[in-house]
Amino acid sequence: MLLTSPAAPPRIRRAGLLVLFFISGFVALLYQVIWQRLLGLITGLDLNAATMIVTVFMLGMGLGSLAGGYMADRFDARRLLLVFAVAEAIVACFALGSRALYHDFFYRLAADVGRNPTLVGALAASTLLVPTACMGVTLPVLSKAVSDAVDGAAARIAGLYGWNTLGAAAGAWIGSAWLIRMFGFEYSLWIGASLNLLCAVSVLFMSGAAAGARLADGDGGRAPATEPDGNRPAWWRWPALYFLSGFVALGLEMVWFRVLGVTLKSTAFTFPLLLGFYLLGVGGGSLAARAIANRSRHPVRWFLAAQAAVPLYAGLSIVAFLWALRTLPMLADVRRYFGSYEPIDFAFNFLELTPPKVALYGGLPALLILPPTLLMGASFVFLQKAAHSDLGHLGRRVGWLQAANIMGSALGVALVGLLLLDRVGTPGTLSVLTVAAAVFLALAARDVLRASRRGLRLAAALACGAVAVVSALLIPQPASFWGELHGVPSSRAIHAEDGTGVAVLTSAQETFRPTTDVFVNGLGQSRIPFRGVHSFLGLVPVMLHPNPRRVAIIGLGSGDTAYAAAGRPETTALDCVEIIAGQIRTLRELLRRTGYPGLDSLLTDPRVQHRVGDGRRFLMRDAAGFDVIEADALRPGSAYAGHLYSREYFELVRSRLRPGGLAVTWAPTARIRHTFADVFPHVAAVPPMLIGANEPIAFDVAAIRDRAGHPQTVEHYRRAGIEFGGHIDDLVATFRVQPSARGQVDEGLLNTDLFPRDELRVPE
Repeated sequence: MLLTSPAAPPRIRRAGLLVLFFISGFVALLYQVIWQRLLGLITGLDLNAATMIVTVFMLGMGLGSLAGGYMADRFDARRLLLVFAVAEAIVACFALGSRALYHDFFYRLAADVGRNPTLVGALAASTLLVPTACMGVTLPVLSKAVSDAVDGAAARIAGLYGWNTLGAAAGAWIGSAWLIRMFGFEYSLWIGASLNLLCAVSVLFMSGAAAGARLADGDGGRAPATEPDGNRPAWWRWPALYFLSGFVALGLEMVWFRVLGVTLKSTAFTFPLLLGFYLLGVGGGSLAARAIANRSRHPVRWFLAAQAAVPLYAGLSIVAFLWALRTLPMLADVRRYFGSYEPIDFAFNFLELTPPKVALYGGLPALLILPPTLLMGASFVFLQKAAHSDLGHLGRRVGWLQAANIMGSALGVALVGLLLLDRVGTPGTLSVLTVAAAVFLALAARDVLRASRRGLRLAAALACGAVAVVSALLIPQPASFWGELHGVPSSRAIHAEDGTGVAVLTSAQETFRPTTDVFVNGLGQSRIPFRGVHSFLGLVPVMLHPNPRRVAIIGLGSGDTAYAAAGRPETTALDCVEIIAGQIRTLRELLRRTGYPGLDSLLTDPRVQHRVGDGRRFLMRDAAGFDVIEADALRPGSAYAGHLYSREYFELVRSRLRPGGLAVTWAPTARIRHTFADVFPHVAAVPPMLIGANEPIAFDVAAIRDRAGHPQTVEHYRRAGIEFGGHIDDLVATFRVQPSARGQVDEGLLNTDLFPRDELRVPE
């Protein structure tokens, strides 16, 4: 079956479709960012939850690609455009209702069910199958709609794919840097839905141009042969190879984002910055390679060569960068930044950055990500050129190829995130993916040497495997790898890595004395030995509370806050919840090397339970309540920091307080102070923290000093070297009762789940 018209091919305004498909890609990426954020409120932000969300998203896209492929080969051009319009309209309707679905229904339900929010999270994530399937439908149906002959179909399909992917890149950059930052998540959903509806209505007008198209029998749609039919691989091999391609691509994406997230010291804008580079490369490569693919007589070789070059470049470029970082004096400032405590204040404000910082935030991602992703995009075109020989099956083949690639990507997310990063870390994962180049290299060599002797083909395959293995072996071991990316040699770094993230301790001395800096995903968190603001944050609430039997601390860091919060003998249970699992392992190794008594007490105290997971989700599961709940100091501009500074989070904390319980937050911004005061009926300030309660907060100086003078309390803080007396004096001197501002604060002055203004760097 092929698409024809009684007189001529259907006249479809292809340029207009490219514009609309660009917009569709823009909106799809915008939704992905927002829906993943909203679902994170329900499922948590830990690795298992994130993997579930991404897997469901991809599963929906894959199923949609399959369905779209089968529809594409059964409908004429006009009906295919109608399918696209309906798909866009369904996505728009889902977007309009998604805030109510996720935030008002599922999140509230998960917060109410106490110990069993997992099922609620799984149900919520499963609803993504509806819009993502509609998104997956669009490429196969439009590919068939714009293809009136197989000759040239690859270039047209690549044009659709390329412009859609560039639209997604724009969604990552413009959507995060401007749209979400200006309007928040809810209003951005409305804008996205309006753009979907614009696409749907515009395509309905366009469909009139294709009204004369019909399905007719014939074989005039066969492609002109680019190589003998006997040399063409069997059709099933293409989905298999593209499955492997998707696995490698998503695995490398996770490696790049891990490396660059650490080196750039991740903020809320780092992920969209890197994702935009990734999509820019894929989309640009697809568009740039169209002319080459159209003229190529050997698209199979080009596809295999491009796919082999992707992991080889990924591995060798990082090897070269680490060598340059160690060796070249011109990179001394970069090395110092990697070892520094604070991140660059980056919110897509390239014009406000100095040239070295622009080179770091723009040049480094471009160097590592753009070349291989350009090859990924180019390989898509060669694949389409090689795979299509019959117009009657073009839609199904586009759908199957996309579904195979998406399913390979989903496996990459699951296998890399849940297994490889856990077992072999980022360097080991990069080595495994680099070795995968051997498959594509060997197949390319086999294709080139098809007419040669078997022994020569075998030797070529072995040589290809050797190239990939040698490239993988050049990648440094984890200790050296993460030490260099934190600006120190491996002898002055203690690291732990798994799927949840990277924890690294560094010191100016190999003995890790007198001080050790604590880094989590590249960001400086605190220092050891315990002292200063973190100790103050931990001990103040437990000194104010008359009987703090059960305490919850969200965030481990150096352990300073949790240790200081365990100073009262009345405390029988302290739960410390840390989302980065490796953090506790680095502290245990530091204790082994230094014997620091504060760490020894923290890690051996039977009252202290160290839990790995999302702190907000932990509170949702535990309905028994706490006497003190506190989140360790977290930069408001850090990625996902809004989850611990929003009105909804403070409402959750308030609901989990026992009678007389105290909620504590670090309060470095005016919005945090306004938001906290808008939730709690009773508020006290002990700079730099705020303390909230459901009842008046008792402040009895004599009682506080009596609690501080208990022998066990004195010994507890003395053991860690914490200047206890000075902190008590600061508490007494700075304690101030504040009037609650509940219901009196303008919405624009607050952080909410739907508009985390501080995290998004919205000017106050």
